[in-house]
This record gives sequence, C-alpha cells and structure tokens, in this order.
Amino acid sequence: MSSIRRYVVCGLSARGLASFVLPILGLTDRTADGGFGYGSDEDDLSEYAEVVAIVDTDEARVAEFNQALERLGRTTIPFVAQAQYDELLAMIRPDAVIVTSPDHTHAEYILGALRHDVNVITEKPMVTTAAAARAVLAAERESDGTVQVTHNFRYPAAHREVKRLIQAGTIGRVTRVVMDYHVDLRHGASYFLRWNRRREFSGGLQVHKSSHHFDLLNWWIGSVPEEIFGYGALNYYGPSSPHRPDDPYFLAQEAAGVSPTEGGSRKGLFGLHYPQQYPASQPLSLYDAEIDIEDTYSAIVQYAGGASMTYSVDFSSSWEGYRVSIGGTHGSVELLHGRTVDGAALPASDQITVSELFGPTRVLEVVAETGGHGGADPLMRHDLFAGPSPESLELGLMATSTEAAYAVAMGDGLVESIAAHHPVHLPTLLALPPG
Repeated sequence: MSSIRRYVVCGLSARGLASFVLPILGLTDRTADGGFGYGSDEDDLSEYAEVVAIVDTDEARVAEFNQALERLGRTTIPFVAQAQYDELLAMIRPDAVIVTSPDHTHAEYILGALRHDVNVITEKPMVTTAAAARAVLAAERESDGTVQVTHNFRYPAAHREVKRLIQAGTIGRVTRVVMDYHVDLRHGASYFLRWNRRREFSGGLQVHKSSHHFDLLNWWIGSVPEEIFGYGALNYYGPSSPHRPDDPYFLAQEAAGVSPTEGGSRKGLFGLHYPQQYPASQPLSLYDAEIDIEDTYSAIVQYAGGASMTYSVDFSSSWEGYRVSIGGTHGSVELLHGRTVDGAALPASDQITVSELFGPTRVLEVVAETGGHGGADPLMRHDLFAGPSPESLELGLMATSTEAAYAVAMGDGLVESIAAHHPVHLPTLLALPPG
C-alpha cells in the first residue's frame, strides 16, 4: 500500500502554489521553465504527497498552470469547479484537502470536508469571522476529520527561541506583552489593490494579517485571551487618503506585482494570470470608495492567566517588522525584527535580549534558516506532511483549530470593539468556556 497521501487543493492562489502545490510536485529547481520551479531539494514533498485535483472558480487560471506543467513534461492536475466540490469528496475520498482560496471561502471548504470526515489543512486565517470559527469547531467535534491551520509565524528560529526561554521559566510567569508591528509601504499598499480591501472577503486586516500575530502572541503567553478592546482607522488609503492625487505609492504598486500587464490582465506569482478575480475591465486603485477596512489599529487584550498584551500595527510604514517586549515575574525578553523597504536589516535585528530581574542581561544572536518566511515554511511543511519533529512536539508548533479560532476571534472582536467602543469577551464569541 502506497504511503503517499492524496490531497485536493482548494484555490490555486500564489500561496497555494508556493507553499503546497509546487513542493508536492517536487518542482524545487528555480531555474526550471524560466523560474517556474520553487525552493530547494529540502522542499520536495513528492515522496509524501500528491495533488489529485484542484478546486477553483477560475478554470482559465488552472488551465494556464496545467499548460506550464505540460511544458515541463509533467502530468496535468484535474480541474474541478467549486460547485462540484461536495461530489468530488464523495467520489474520490482524498486523505485531506488543502484550503488556499480567498479567506471568505475557507469555511465552505472546511465544513464540506468535515461533513465527509476528510482532514483539512487550511491557510490562516482559518475563517474570517468568529461565527464561522464557532461553526468549524462544532463541525470538527462531530466529524472524524481534523483541522490543521498553517500558523507559520510560530516557526522562525527567533520565535522558537523566545518560546523556549519562556517555557524554561527564564522570565517567570508572563505578565505583559507589547508588540508594535509595521507593514512597509510596498507590502501594505498591495493589500488595498487586492480582494483583502473588502471586509466581506478578508474580515479586515485585523483578521487576515493580525491573526498571524495574535496566534504568535497567544502561543508565547501560553494562555487563553479573554477580552479585547481597541481603536482603528483608515488613514493612508481609500477616497480620503492624504496622498491623493500625487499617488506616491505608484512604485509600491509596481514592486508588489499587482498592476495589470500590457495586455490588461493582472499577473501573479510564477507568471500566472487572474482573468476572473481581477478582470482588466475593472482596474483597482488605492483610493477607491469600496475600500472599507482599516489600515491602522491598536488593541489591548486581557488573558485568563492574568497577563495583558498591547498591540499596534500600520500598513504604510518605512520599514517592515516589529518590536516585541515580553515581561515576566522574573525578567523580560525583547526582540526586534525589521527590514527597510529595500530589504536591508535594521541594526540589532534578530537579536534577543534576555534581562533577568535579579541577574545578568545577555544578548542572543539568532541565525535565520533558509526557506520561505525566514525558514518557517519548510519546517511547517515537514510537520504537516512527514510528521511533527521532536522540537515541534516539545514547543507545540502546530496550531490547533481552537487556537486558530481564538486568533480569528481576536481580529473579529477588534472589529466589533472599534465599531461599538466597548470591550469584547472572546470565549463568548466562540461559545467556549473561559480559560
């Protein structure tokens, strides 16, 4: 009996290609087909997995991908329309589905798989609302299938080292955390030229982006978030932007690869087009009135164990990264990770400062591993497809569905708090007991 597991990929997105489809196909040579290949030999998952179907709404995009496979002498992958998803699961019974479609479609794919007792690997955020997260948790309890969420922000070397220090009791019980996060003007602007700019599709960047940060912070703190309160605003983009009409973001749009090509169709990662999602007849601007999400916000969170956390983020910064300070009853840990818009490391980036309350202060140098997202993606893929490593089990690197649900609820709760000007109780949003 073959040990290779059969996967259905839901959504041929750039993330789906880079993180799953190409590694599973073993396309690890970046020079293949003019750069169509991806990663290194360590990313080759072909001995563990195969893709048996791609479910999508855009048949033309999948056809373009299959044409590229044919040029490489590879077998094409069957396209299945989204409307036939349920029928496909009943017919072929895959080992798991991999959900890498736009965020607002995650719940439909996850719930469909769980109805057929099929396992799920889904991109983060798991879903876009606390109500959808609640539905997923309920469906998982009734299913033989399980849900794994790819919160890869736990995996970078520096983040694992911080977790190790906290877990070892170096700073005692965590009492407070401060994270100041920045998304640079190229990266930040790109969200407002894609589907992310509509809350109905992304939940807002509080969910789409900050759920990654919230999950990391929850994991470090090691406690359940109970209450969130915050503020947010649209300061840089949209029809009231102070940067109209000069549009200094033009170069950012070019660098992000989200502007239409000469033929009028947007081209994404590995040269594939998006004829349905971004039709040439509907150009997008950073200043469109349909933008209904915030680009700046701050929050404060209370945890069941008594710790508190403050968090802020903006999506039009001169640098990308964050400063984080974690205080405990016996000391503190501080970490800076940052790059300029052009990719140069900020001074002291990726240094961990450990200050014991009644002892010495020391600086730990951390060397990032190779691979996507600072070496996070190859490690995460190994856990998902080959099995968790001893380090992964020791640190709890793989996010559970409940942990992923709390990350979503924090983002959704922040949206509610901004609108209603009151704190939001997070376990109530998920119908879960406190603590």
